[in-house]
Amino acid sequence: MQPGPEISTAVFTVPNLISMVRLALVPVFAVLIVVGHDVWALAVLAFSGFTDWLDGVLARRLNQVSKLGQVLDPAADRLFIFVTLIGLAWRDIVPVWLLAVIVARDVMLVCLMPVLARHGYGTLEVNFVGKAATFALLYAFPLLLLATADGALGTTAHVVGWAFTWWGVGLYWIAGLQYVSQTRALVVADRVDGSGATGAGVEERP
Repeated sequence: MQPGPEISTAVFTVPNLISMVRLALVPVFAVLIVVGHDVWALAVLAFSGFTDWLDGVLARRLNQVSKLGQVLDPAADRLFIFVTLIGLAWRDIVPVWLLAVIVARDVMLVCLMPVLARHGYGTLEVNFVGKAATFALLYAFPLLLLATADGALGTTAHVVGWAFTWWGVGLYWIAGLQYVSQTRALVVADRVDGSGATGAGVEERP
């Protein structure tokens, strides 16, 4: 098995700067969608989806995988997804229950953080399913916004956009349950290491 990329502590790398730009675009999109500048909002959404793909590619090709990037990239993605859903729900483009379903999954993951911290672990690395879910959702939202257009373009965007949405939501929750399973495995392994190494009768850590 080939070793993974070296993880640095660098802050100002090309991928991190791209993620920072994506974060900076979050309030820009929020204003655009509220005031009804759909063309510009659509452009910002499309650009954010492109940069989500680009920063990961550059991190690997430039050997600039960093600890900050491993936190910043998914944080930017989740914030963009959350704000985009609020904006689309505000405009009645998507139902409120879709926002609730996405937020509920992220609340579940937030609840894992104290458990991981108590056992000496940081945030979990984003898995392939989680990346695929984010990709699907970030590409679904521009299509759902485009679905407000009249004619064949709007109809096609509506069908394809909701297809991406359902795939994204399903994968988002599958990834979330995988993170729960991974957390449980880490906690169980930690308890076994803490009790089994010195023999039976040793009190396990909570």
